[in-house]
Amino acid sequence: MSDIKIKMNNISKVFETDELETHALQNINITIKAGDYVSISGPSGCGKSTLLSILGLLDMPSGGEYEIEGVNVTDLSLDQAAEIRNSKIGFIFQSFNLIDELSVFDNVALPLRYKAKVPSDKEIATRVAECLELVGMSHRSSHKPNQLSGGQQQRIAIARALVAKPAILLVDEPTGNLDSKSGDQVMDVLEKLNDNGTTICMVTHDPRYADMAKTQLRLLDGAILTTPRLATA
Repeated sequence: MSDIKIKMNNISKVFETDELETHALQNINITIKAGDYVSISGPSGCGKSTLLSILGLLDMPSGGEYEIEGVNVTDLSLDQAAEIRNSKIGFIFQSFNLIDELSVFDNVALPLRYKAKVPSDKEIATRVAECLELVGMSHRSSHKPNQLSGGQQQRIAIARALVAKPAILLVDEPTGNLDSKSGDQVMDVLEKLNDNGTTICMVTHDPRYADMAKTQLRLLDGAILTTPRLATA
């Protein structure tokens, strides 16, 4: 298998109403390989959220071609998109999206329980334990989300995103609801995950966090401003 996880060629997105045509994305070309850590930043309204929605198969482009691990996903049906999304993509949102009624363990296990072929209880327990250890939250397995701090909840959300072994993590403003100390801790977790081989694409408005990525893309008015900038050691 190729080590290319994500490939976008000339992706565009146009929103149309009876009176207005808005070009949200224009000629987006992105290649993300296994082990990459890419940040996408830019001012409000530049197209970051639209691009992330297309990357995550939550929306489809108006033009261009999009491949995930060599599979063309440009024109999928809703059911096909959901199947690829569940098997190939892990999401981390700024709002955590944990279920308060479930334990930390059961929150992290959810993606496995919704797989087409559900693993055994033993396999689920092993994988959940692995992911909680990766984010330093093994000791909180039996807690409920509302018993945790915001930074701890985001770590649980990261573990949940990892549990199904996705091709790529898509990260949307992961520190948006956190204080600076908790935000730094979550970013340290993402950096360590990437150092261990996890492929990450992150949208952030914070230049400091964008600079932590190995490759930085900046959007303005729906277009990538410059060639990718590589982080220096």
